[in-house]
Amino acid sequence: MQQQLSPRQLEALLAVIEHGTMTRASQALEVSQPAVSRLIADLTDSLGFALLERRDGRLVPTQEARFLMPDIKRSLDLLGRISDAGRNITQRKAGELRIACLPGFAVSHLPSFIASFLRSRPDVTLTLEPDRPERILEWMVGAQFDVGITDADGFEGHPALESTRLDIRTVCIFPEGSPLARLNVIRPRDLADYKLIHARRESAYFKQLQAAFAADGASIHTFIEARQFTTACEFVRHGVGVAIISEMDAAQYATRGVAYRPFQPAMAHKLSLVRPIHKAPSLIALEFIEEFSASLKQFEFIPGPA
Repeated sequence: MQQQLSPRQLEALLAVIEHGTMTRASQALEVSQPAVSRLIADLTDSLGFALLERRDGRLVPTQEARFLMPDIKRSLDLLGRISDAGRNITQRKAGELRIACLPGFAVSHLPSFIASFLRSRPDVTLTLEPDRPERILEWMVGAQFDVGITDADGFEGHPALESTRLDIRTVCIFPEGSPLARLNVIRPRDLADYKLIHARRESAYFKQLQAAFAADGASIHTFIEARQFTTACEFVRHGVGVAIISEMDAAQYATRGVAYRPFQPAMAHKLSLVRPIHKAPSLIALEFIEEFSASLKQFEFIPGPA
C-alpha cells in the first residue's frame, strides 16, 4: 500500500536539490543529516522511483523528479498560504462575518464602527443586511447570519438564540433654535405644544413612552409614526416635529440641524445583540460582539434611584 506523502518529505527533496548535498540541506532545514536522508528514502519508497542521482559530487534530480517539481512547489505554496490564513483566523485578522441589523443602524453608528473594526483585519470579508426585526429573527433562527443587531422585543429568551441586551439612554430631539434648547432636561409636560414623531404604536418602546407621559399628566400629540430613529431625525431636521429617541442615534445628527436634551423620566431603548445557538460562533463574530458592545458604553442607560 502506497504511503501518504508528507509536506516535510517534499521540503527535504527541494532542499537537497537546491543545495546539492544532504549536509547543506539539513543545515537549511535545521534538522540532522540522517533525518533528511530518511525523509528522502521514505519519499522514494512511496513514489516507487529514484528522485536523486549523484553527478560530479552533487545530488541532482532525476528526470522523474524534475517532472514532479512544478506540482511539488505549487503544493508547498498552497500549504503555506493555508497556514498563513489559519494564523490570521486565529489572530482574528481574517474570516467572514455576516451581520443583520435594523435599517437605522446601517446608516448611523454601525458604518463608522465597522470601518474601525476592519481596519486592523484587512482579510475579513463582511456582509451587512438591514431589515425589519421580524426578518432578522427569521434569519437568526435559521443560522443564516453570525450576529443580529435589533430591538429586544421578541428576541430575549428565544430558545434558538443567545441574546445580550444593551440599554441605551434616550433623549428628546428638536430642531436647532427651538425654545426647548433653553431647558436642561425635557419632561413630557414640556412637549404639550409640540407634535411628536414616534415609534410604532404597537411597539414596547411606544407603550413605555405613553406611560411616561401619563405619569407626568401630559398627553402625547402623535404626528408621524416612524419605525426607525434615523427617520425621526430626518423629520426633526426638517422642522416638522420632535421625538424621543436613543442618544446613540441623536448624536449622529448633533451637527446636522438637530439638538437634544436628556429626557425625564429616564427610560431606555432596549437593543439586543443576538447570535444563533445552533451555529458555533467564529472568533471574529465573538470579537465583533465584544467590541461593538464596548462602543455603545458611552450611551449606556444606567438606572438611577427609584
